Amino acid sequence: MAYTMGSGRDAGPALGPALGPQHCVTKVELSVCCASLLDRDVASKSDPFCVLFQEVDGSWAEVCRTETAVNNLNPVFGVKFQVDYHFEEVQKLKFAVFDEDKCSSQLYEHDFLGEFICTLGVVRPRGLIFSLFLFKITAQELSDNRIITLSMCGRKLDKKDFFGKSDPYLEFHKQGEDGKWMLVHRTEVIKNTLDPVWKPFTVPLISLCNGDVDRNIKVLCYDYDNDGGHDFIGEFYTTVTKMNEAQNSVDFDCINPKKQKKKKNYKNSGVIILKSCKVKTFTVGIDFTASNGNPREPSSLHYINPLGSNEYLSAIWAVGQIIQDYDSDKMFPALGFGAQLPPDWKVRGSGVEGIVQAYSTCLPHIRFYGPTNFAPIISHVARFASQAVQQDRASQYFTLLIITDGVISDMDETRDAIVQAAKLPMSIIIIGVGNADFAAMEFLDGDSSVLRSYTGEEAVRDIVQFVPFRDFRNAPKETLAKSVLAELPQQVTQYFKQRNLSPSNTVAE
Repeated sequence: MAYTMGSGRDAGPALGPALGPQHCVTKVELSVCCASLLDRDVASKSDPFCVLFQEVDGSWAEVCRTETAVNNLNPVFGVKFQVDYHFEEVQKLKFAVFDEDKCSSQLYEHDFLGEFICTLGVVRPRGLIFSLFLFKITAQELSDNRIITLSMCGRKLDKKDFFGKSDPYLEFHKQGEDGKWMLVHRTEVIKNTLDPVWKPFTVPLISLCNGDVDRNIKVLCYDYDNDGGHDFIGEFYTTVTKMNEAQNSVDFDCINPKKQKKKKNYKNSGVIILKSCKVKTFTVGIDFTASNGNPREPSSLHYINPLGSNEYLSAIWAVGQIIQDYDSDKMFPALGFGAQLPPDWKVRGSGVEGIVQAYSTCLPHIRFYGPTNFAPIISHVARFASQAVQQDRASQYFTLLIITDGVISDMDETRDAIVQAAKLPMSIIIIGVGNADFAAMEFLDGDSSVLRSYTGEEAVRDIVQFVPFRDFRNAPKETLAKSVLAELPQQVTQYFKQRNLSPSNTVAE
């Protein structure tokens, strides 16, 4: 089995680990493969699937299951497992493999093939590799919360079935530091067609290419066969940069290298079409520092009143409902900062409802902490924006929304982080909740004077918009959203005009 640590596979609007020195939880993604499994079927090979269990209070609790690999003794499963890694805890995991015999969810209805028990240990950047019989573990700590959504279809693929056409599916592989290719995602099978249209799918960018938008990605196309001997149709190589540059759609020749060598006039084995590629670039940061007060007490800014609301929720709804309309699948990441997170916290969702769900679910369990450092979350998003500096068209722009009570502990570092971010395709929106003195936030806004870092460097452009929520408490939510987003279009167009970049279909999210 090979396990790859990563951010959640369906990482949408979920509140991520706190940034900075209080960081103690990492979301991980586990990729599973097996070799030389037992053959329990008489007329064919085994049909294995893997089940992940996690030890909870001395008992094994099922977490997730992979798909079934039909007639396969060396499966590489496409379904990934997601768990949270806690630095301060010993976490036991059990991977059990079964041969599917019946259409049943009860494990005792299937043949048990074997199991492997391990713990999630300390993770290092290059990972740790252990070998034990037929299991291999590769661990890698990941912090990239970007996700990418791809929509693919095929045209005039090779006919592989004698009595029909083909049953095509795609596999996406990334190349590891050792040069070996690892399966990242497998699409569904489209039956009996040479012109398949696969469902759009979303994966973490870190899983697809280790967060490196110029790293090669290998895409393989197969014809599915019930006996497990899937026929190879062809392949192509690409990068996230190339896919993201596609203004409308882009065609990739699906090449079978063996046919290419044998046939002089060989062109391709069909075409794979990228219909759309979208990297999520809108991030929400929510202040969970102790200065907000105990969320169980009415005096706290995080206290949810009998009507089910507070100023944080009101701000999320007001801005989120506008922003999500510019996002096709309505999934964007959020980060909580300044708190210690609950050990069993794991929430996923979609759109503004997903952020509200994540916020409401973890709020009663987190320990409000500190300090209130803005620089780490700004630098976190800026790292991603810096990779888009070399784009040759106006295709990527990053926006960070911070909702805070206004108390800030690292003013000098924050000033410097904003000055550096102003050079990038990035904007920062700050909503201040409560009745605190927001002089520091007004200073960061830079409307009255040019923002300078503590070393004296000037920001090349104004990228910060600050709005105090108290000015809109009795106003329609649309009024708050209008004020919050007032400067964003100008900031986006100013950046791209300075670099003489023409717009693509979608500029900002």
